[in-house]
Amino acid sequence: MTHDVKSNSVTAGTGSDVKTFFAALLLTFASGMLILVGALLIGFFGGFLGVVGVVLGLIWWRSANGKMFPRDLSTGAMVSATAAAVGLSLLAWLIYS
Repeated sequence: MTHDVKSNSVTAGTGSDVKTFFAALLLTFASGMLILVGALLIGFFGGFLGVVGVVLGLIWWRSANGKMFPRDLSTGAMVSATAAAVGLSLLAWLIYS
């Protein structure tokens, strides 16, 4: 019995799957960087505030996109997540160095 990949109703295509994977990767990385920046600035309490910021940011992300990882994630959302991750990384590097 052969399996037809095109009959899979879960995926919206390879490009959409790759974009969703990188969105999950960027959100995870940016969340960790937000906690790190808070901890570097204030210590333990800053890390706690970073966790609160991550929770609120993820709630906002879900309300803005309809789902946490929608099938048809817009390019603007990907650019925003990338910019946030890069900005937080640069900020953590500047604080630490």
